[in-house]
Amino acid sequence: MEKRYYPLSKYLKETFNKKVYKITLDAGFSCPNRDGTISNKGCLFCDEVGSYSRCNDLKLSVQEQIKLSIEKLSLQFGAQGFIAYFQSFSNTYAPVEKLKEIYDSVFFDDRIEGISIGTRPDCVDGQKLDLISTYKHPTIEYGLQSAKDETLKLINRGHDFECFKRAVTETKKRNIRVCAHIILGFPNENKKDMLQTAEKLCDLGIDALKIHQLTVLKDSPLDKIYKEKPFYLMDESQYCQTVCDILEILPKNVVIERIAGTGYSETTIAPKWVNRRFEILNMIDKILIQRNSFQGINHK
Repeated sequence: MEKRYYPLSKYLKETFNKKVYKITLDAGFSCPNRDGTISNKGCLFCDEVGSYSRCNDLKLSVQEQIKLSIEKLSLQFGAQGFIAYFQSFSNTYAPVEKLKEIYDSVFFDDRIEGISIGTRPDCVDGQKLDLISTYKHPTIEYGLQSAKDETLKLINRGHDFECFKRAVTETKKRNIRVCAHIILGFPNENKKDMLQTAEKLCDLGIDALKIHQLTVLKDSPLDKIYKEKPFYLMDESQYCQTVCDILEILPKNVVIERIAGTGYSETTIAPKWVNRRFEILNMIDKILIQRNSFQGINHK
């Protein structure tokens, strides 16, 4: 069924004219919000593995991770091309010479079609962005979570929205795609706040978006807070309705890279419904059909 929003799979097929999949990688980076540079506490929602997908053994080199993923994705899905996605922690948090060595290493196989780098907006500078702009089909995925400074302070993010704006502006100057990450359901935010975050991202001209539900993960700082004093978390219906509201105000050309999490039952404390990914995707599809709506219908 044709989606009523612009999914990553469609974008990749249109861009490369073949089946292209992202390979999640862990290159052993750290984070200034965990090593004491900003703080040693990390963001409230982040667990010990930095929201890593757990697909790869941390003892494997980047190239070994890629080889295993190519073999698996080729057999399972008939994948023909791949995007090397540095996911775990802050993947620009190193000297530019070290970054070049790591990024260069992914292009040992001609089937690697591009590179995607997850990081924080306070972990880039001109030199790093210049380097990233030299690679095939580069994307930087910036964790924002919310455009509300009060929320960023509450979750111990360590930067404000102005920092994010500067990073996006400098990144787009170099023709690097920008994918923003946001989280819905912070206890201090209402629907208006969440929609304002989406509207501000529209104003910045982002290329792609990942939407997540606030999730309490085992051994995260949020886990301790939730156990001591449980707070309200969005239910399944509220989340899906809000996602649809956001889709409606986004431009049609913004690629939706994620609208439902790929949670892990063994580490998810709450809400448990985040682990039912396909149910969430189906509910979002159903709501858009019921509304006779689609991505961009309310974009100004």
